[in-house]
Amino acid sequence: MIEVIVNAKSIEATLVQMQNFLGGEISERWGEHTLSFDNDVGKGCIRCITFDWGVGLVEIDALFFDDILFLYQVANSNPIHFSYCSQGYFKHRFANEPNFHTIEQYHSSIFVSKKLLDVYTLLPKDTHIIINDIHVLRTEFLKKRNNQFSELNENLYKVFSDDKDESEFAYYSPIHLRMEDYVKTLRDLNAEGMTRILQIEGEVYHLLSMHIARHEKYQNRDVVPNSLLKEELKSIRKQAKKIIDDPSLNYNLEQISKDSGLSQAKLQEGFKFLYARTVTEYVRHIRLEAARDLMNTSDLNISQIVYTIGFTSRSYFSKIFKEKYDMTPHEFRKKIVVIDE
Repeated sequence: MIEVIVNAKSIEATLVQMQNFLGGEISERWGEHTLSFDNDVGKGCIRCITFDWGVGLVEIDALFFDDILFLYQVANSNPIHFSYCSQGYFKHRFANEPNFHTIEQYHSSIFVSKKLLDVYTLLPKDTHIIINDIHVLRTEFLKKRNNQFSELNENLYKVFSDDKDESEFAYYSPIHLRMEDYVKTLRDLNAEGMTRILQIEGEVYHLLSMHIARHEKYQNRDVVPNSLLKEELKSIRKQAKKIIDDPSLNYNLEQISKDSGLSQAKLQEGFKFLYARTVTEYVRHIRLEAARDLMNTSDLNISQIVYTIGFTSRSYFSKIFKEKYDMTPHEFRKKIVVIDE
């Protein structure tokens, strides 16, 4: 086991400390710092970026050849960590706990230590690990405008408002497959320069809100349905991606049930849990989003767009489009033209 001691005050300085144990080279581009390594310890990269509103992002995408134990030595201040595991698993515990908590693939966690209470994170050997970790410095974050902390549930309100770091907090979420779609979007960004930084910042803010929303569901006892297994939820997510990739196909509950091997009841339950919509509602939602994108990016007329995305009735399309976006397709098109001019 390799023990990596971390006690730096900034994320960038933390990356330098990690380099002392893991080796590799650090590069910087557009405000992103990346530690890349390929040696006897492991291969992969750790990248980080910080924003001026007290939030930073660290992503680990690596395969280690020995267990890696990160020891975070906490002094008088410690950020709140919002973590998500896309690949593999990792373990976490406070120094005053005897056992580790395991954060499995597609699971998230929220934790923060109190002053002088160290934190351990264990990354297992011979396992491809992809972790997304958002750090929130409370003293900086509290200065940001429009942070309505009173709207948080009682537990999270105490966590955010504890600017003296007097207590530790940990929440380990059940499976959260929907978040993986947004984490993957963040990983796959290919923009450059200022555009890239702004896109990353927007996605980080979105992910942070998803972490908080999931904890709200936990507080309200809205948990994963007991009747749905992890593999079944992954299968449902796969079917949802098919609909996104080609919304024009003639989707129906019976065919999706046959393709997935899941009962219609489980499909409905899974779609409601992951996307807050029935299967039919989800298909309609994706088609309307696709139609809106085509109006923005193509020269197709309304009738062509209607049939391209799988609708058979233009009047029905116009009706549900207005219900969703509070304007007709023609009004939306005219608005785009005015903006372009």
